[in-house]
Amino acid sequence: MSSGEIRGLPGFRDFFPEDFALRRHIFSAWRRVGARYGFTEYDGPPLEPLELYTRKSGDEIVGQLYEFADKGGRAVALRPEMTPTFARMMAARAGGLAKPVRWFSIPQLFRYERPQRGRLREHFQLNMDIVGETDPLADAEIIAAGIDALRELGLGSADIVVRISDRRLVGALLVAHGIGEVDHVAVFGALDRLEKEGEEGARARLAAAGVEATQATGLLEAMRLPLDALKAAHAGDRPVAEAAGRLSIVFGHLRAAGFDEFLRFDAGLVRGLAYYTGTVFEIWDRRDELRAICGGGRYDNLLLALGGVDLPALGFGMGDVVLAELLKDRGLVPSQLRRVDDYIICVSDAEREAALGLARALRDRGRHVLYDLRARGVGRQFKAAHQAGAARAIVLGPDELARGVVSLRDMASGDEREVAIGTLAGEAEEVR
Repeated sequence: MSSGEIRGLPGFRDFFPEDFALRRHIFSAWRRVGARYGFTEYDGPPLEPLELYTRKSGDEIVGQLYEFADKGGRAVALRPEMTPTFARMMAARAGGLAKPVRWFSIPQLFRYERPQRGRLREHFQLNMDIVGETDPLADAEIIAAGIDALRELGLGSADIVVRISDRRLVGALLVAHGIGEVDHVAVFGALDRLEKEGEEGARARLAAAGVEATQATGLLEAMRLPLDALKAAHAGDRPVAEAAGRLSIVFGHLRAAGFDEFLRFDAGLVRGLAYYTGTVFEIWDRRDELRAICGGGRYDNLLLALGGVDLPALGFGMGDVVLAELLKDRGLVPSQLRRVDDYIICVSDAEREAALGLARALRDRGRHVLYDLRARGVGRQFKAAHQAGAARAIVLGPDELARGVVSLRDMASGDEREVAIGTLAGEAEEVR
């Protein structure tokens, strides 16, 4: 066997204790918010039939996947997203589930892409979906859940902004401006790059999609309008008015819930994925220094295409990589010190058996307890207690043991007092 260092694969992470603590912190916040909104957690296999993804996204997605033939000759892939698995699982149980269904998951996903800040070849992602409801209140509810999944981590309206639009509104605007005979998917793709490439880049892409210059000018001018002004400017166009009216209801629900300061109408937001059918949204950091933190929308036809179940649905995905970067930038990563409640210090090896019994009693009550695994001087044991971040030091010496007590030291204040060994475990429960 050759010697030398074996490094991890590019784009994949090692979760050292401090990294895992941040991951656990994020996941715990996500789960708390999911529970508050009445969502139930689920999961699926990390390996799926390749067809599940090509049916949704076309054969061009294969180049982005970790795909191979398994030992049974089946074409399979590590999951790059959760929605196809969700659709398959939903189809299997849809008939017996009360509607609307609220499910969430935190899967690990894999894509063979160029690693960069905010994007790796693997990441964890919060997926939240509502199935079986078409009312605009469901759209507002899923957006509110996404906002609260970030607020729970300490991010506020000064840190994040939610850009909201509607694919139906944009489609109606295209027709209203005479762009009805070209490929709308290609036009959506051009508009989706508007924020990143600017108006000049958007015009070039629109021209490539077959949109005339005068039509592009009218469309881009309309898309810069606030929602109410856009609706007023197209008051005589019923499809535009209906789509704008529905989106106004979504905004109204979110404002009633107290989220107004997070919201921004962005007609240019269409999301590049072709399966969205209605409301779409993305959450970005206010400084615009990172990739989108979250993205989602309504996909009323996808469950039928992937699972054979005709149910309206909407949801979002929120990745942990870019979110962790944002939390670090905002100083919102909690202290990663281990939490140790009690460090038991033995003056001599004669107290070891008593220390083990006391540790068992304290741990049975949920206390986090450490002690030295070898005989060392008291000074070195106190140093170890400091390094572990222990809240209390429990000192067992021959004199204390003979009297049935321990010396209890508060590591922050240095205060000491004696406590009967028989009552220490019960007292520990009170101070926890």
